[in-house]
Amino acid sequence: MKPIWIVDDDQSIRFVLQKALERAGLPVRSFASARDVQQALATEQPQVLVSDIRMPGGSGITLLQELKRSQPQLPVIIMTAYSDLDSAVSAFQSGAFEYLSKPFDVDKAVDLIRRAVDESLREQGVASGGLDTPELLGQAPAMQDVFRAIGRLSPSLVTVLITGESGTGKELVAQALHRHSPRAQGPFVAINTAAIPRDLLESELFGHERGAFTGAQTARRGRFEQAEGGTLFLDEIGDMPYELQTRLLRVLSDGQFYRVGGHAPIRANVRVIAATHQNLEQRVRDGLFREDLYHRLNVIRLRLPALRERREDIDLLVRHFLHKSAAELGVETKRVSEPALAVLQSYAFPGNVRELQNLCHWLTVMAPGLVIDVKDLPPELVGPPTMQPVPASAAAAGAEPVPGPAMTAAGTAAAAPAPVAAWEAQLAALARDMLQGSGGDVMERLTQRFERVVILAALESTHGRRIEAAQRLGIGRNTITRKIQELGLDE
Repeated sequence: MKPIWIVDDDQSIRFVLQKALERAGLPVRSFASARDVQQALATEQPQVLVSDIRMPGGSGITLLQELKRSQPQLPVIIMTAYSDLDSAVSAFQSGAFEYLSKPFDVDKAVDLIRRAVDESLREQGVASGGLDTPELLGQAPAMQDVFRAIGRLSPSLVTVLITGESGTGKELVAQALHRHSPRAQGPFVAINTAAIPRDLLESELFGHERGAFTGAQTARRGRFEQAEGGTLFLDEIGDMPYELQTRLLRVLSDGQFYRVGGHAPIRANVRVIAATHQNLEQRVRDGLFREDLYHRLNVIRLRLPALRERREDIDLLVRHFLHKSAAELGVETKRVSEPALAVLQSYAFPGNVRELQNLCHWLTVMAPGLVIDVKDLPPELVGPPTMQPVPASAAAAGAEPVPGPAMTAAGTAAAAPAPVAAWEAQLAALARDMLQGSGGDVMERLTQRFERVVILAALESTHGRRIEAAQRLGIGRNTITRKIQELGLDE
């Protein structure tokens, strides 16, 4: 890790911060002026820069603006006295990571600098982890194996079979294989064999001649011809109809094919990359996939790990997708708090990277603040609160037990009540918990939480259209606008 640079003309500030960072095990270097920093930048780079605003020989704001032009990813923390607060606001507009008010608590300053260091290291990971394919990111060992395999296959034109669950990025890997191959200047043509009706798939793959079937008024080139000199990516090959598998095998074996209704053979100068989420070995055993085609495709196999197998990459991917969504929507990039990140890293993500990308886009639109917290995550990620038994003291005070499996006379657990009781039981447990605390506003607080969840769900289902959400909820347009403002959902 590169050192943290501290810039301040006050020697005591430099000394205190430097000693605190050294005790925290962080490398540090200090400067007395912006001019000294500019000279050092000619040969060195910091991990994070912490700069005062007002210094002789150049201001911290000017230094920040210069750094943002040359090193936009470098986190810069601006130190300011209370009287410089307006300058600190303009510092944010110039791209500062955060500002530190003087006088500051040293421990809080170290924590802030640590966050900036983490941000910087993660940004370096985004910049270097992906083989020029932005979404193909990963520091996990399983993904590094994939990257190494792509590198080893780059000079080859061998057929590759990519396996993995839906949403793991199989097409991105196919694109990377193409882009790093000798056929990189040729076309990359993709077709999802499961998404095209059986009756049309043959024509889509091999093309057809005029008059080959009803409606074929002109000849048409298929995907094999379109991919001439390049790569044809056959996605979801495991779902290809059995009769078409024979034609595909012939193309792979003989290197030529016929258009539908055609009589002249056409040479296929195409590299084939196939992908599937299916267990092809099992489909061969079930008689649903030709064994000879399986062996023809399975020359080199690349398996993509599910996202739950590479949880250490979730942080990296979240930051990338939030940045991408913000750029698409023209808004400021949001950050995820550590507790919210822990929730994301514990979630199974059955839809894999595609699900995470969609979630980040939703959060960019729906999360009210610039920092995404646990309360901003969809309920299906957070899950229901854990049901805890009522303490004996609470029971003695007259609290009702939390509803659960009813006990029969024989002492065995009877069937649970209707499913609707589950969330009501959780609500009852939460209410009891709050009632045991201080304050007399339990009803108001619970009502606000209920309204927040329901209104957010309605806005999500209508993609943010308030009038439609109000109609679905059965409330007026003015009511939902007022509720959104009261609950802080438009911040």
